[in-house]
Amino acid sequence: MNCPICKHGTLRLGFSSATLERGGAVLVFKDVPADICDNCGEVFHREEITRALLSQAETALKQGVELDIRRFAQAA
Repeated sequence: MNCPICKHGTLRLGFSSATLERGGAVLVFKDVPADICDNCGEVFHREEITRALLSQAETALKQGVELDIRRFAQAA
C-alpha cells in the first residue's frame, strides 16, 4: 500500500514506539507492531493494535502509573 502522507513510499510491517500522555502521565510502549512508510517514516497502527494500546494504557493509569516505559503486550 502506498503511504497516504508522502504518496511515494510503501508501507511495510515493522515495529515502533508509541508515547501516550494524559493528565500529566506519560506512557511509552516499545515494540509496537506498525505499518511504516519506507520513504517518510510515518507510522500507522492498525485498529486492533490501537485498541490494545489504549486498553493497556487505561489499566496502567488506573494503577496510578505516572511515568512508564514498557514493551507492548500483544493479546494472544
